[in-house]
Amino acid sequence: MSTQHEKFEEIFTSVENSIFKVVFFPDRIYHAQYLNATRSPRYRYNVREVRGYLDINVLKGEVYFDGEFLCNFLRIEYRASRLVEQVRERGRTLRDELMVWARLLPEGAPASEALLKMYFDTWIGAFQCEVWETLEPPAGRRHDFMVQDMMGKGRPITRVASFGPALADLRALRRLELAFRESDRDVPMGYNIGNPGWDDNYLRSHQEPRTQQPSDPQNTIDDQNYLIDFQRGWYQRTSDIAPVRYRNAMMEPNNPDARPDNIIEMRWLFQREFSGSVVFFHEVTVPPGKVEGTHQHIGSEELYYVTEGEGFAYMRVGDDPATDHFPTVTREVFGIGPREFKELPVEPGSMIFTKSGGMHGIRNPSPDKPLKFVAFLYHQ
Repeated sequence: MSTQHEKFEEIFTSVENSIFKVVFFPDRIYHAQYLNATRSPRYRYNVREVRGYLDINVLKGEVYFDGEFLCNFLRIEYRASRLVEQVRERGRTLRDELMVWARLLPEGAPASEALLKMYFDTWIGAFQCEVWETLEPPAGRRHDFMVQDMMGKGRPITRVASFGPALADLRALRRLELAFRESDRDVPMGYNIGNPGWDDNYLRSHQEPRTQQPSDPQNTIDDQNYLIDFQRGWYQRTSDIAPVRYRNAMMEPNNPDARPDNIIEMRWLFQREFSGSVVFFHEVTVPPGKVEGTHQHIGSEELYYVTEGEGFAYMRVGDDPATDHFPTVTREVFGIGPREFKELPVEPGSMIFTKSGGMHGIRNPSPDKPLKFVAFLYHQ
């Protein structure tokens, strides 16, 4: 046992773990005292990977018991700001329990899913649960009584039999999908909740070039969940990614720019892979004479950076006082109607940054050269 304990101390005091605890303070997910079993000093954690998205943190790593490796674990934390809004629309408040739907997507093994209960933890100000590979103590020993009452079905420390193969190989557990909802029963009143609110990333979808038919619905993949991706890096070339094509993007039929041949292309470089609040990073090609319609952003921000060609971008009058001296034109706004805009010349190196409530669009007047830009969109 002493050898195992020394090995754990070596892991716990390694340079990279020390750096995480100091340099990234106050990233408290690396502070072991906030994890469930550390209410007893007999348990210690080695957190191997952490990923997050908005209100969500997911940790995977190892649990040690009396200095010996016990099992691997997965911990889910959720601060529920979006679910609070869904529940409020139903005339209720969020209580101390909720549910998480989790699907594990290990490499080289079948996916598995389960619905788990989460409990509000005042230590971290969030709902949380831990899924351990096993709840069985080593032969001849018992779990500490301070931790044992947290273990079992529907408890903060639980086990899901179908998750066993994925948890057995943490390196292969690269991705998981999550969605959150109210519990089935109100606490403490005890009545059944028949229409629970869900946070499924606002019916989130992503784009794939399954067909080259413009605006084909087959290219929109309904996810309705959050993707947590543990991959550490990506390398790819834009030219290797097929575009998704859109006819009259962000336009209604009555828009003067709407035409059967007004087709633009978007190469969706990264989407669900992002942590934080970024929704996508893509490259847009506006062919000669084509237009991306003007539209408004609500609850999101977007940055355009022009990389090739020349044209005009449109920004709502008054959004940036520095544009006041540019010409004012009327543009049809998707879903809203005509509004006044500043017409801004763009070329490689030009940037258009639009915050929530702002409006923008872009046009390529060239007879023979494409206009290209990259775009970041993220939740504000």
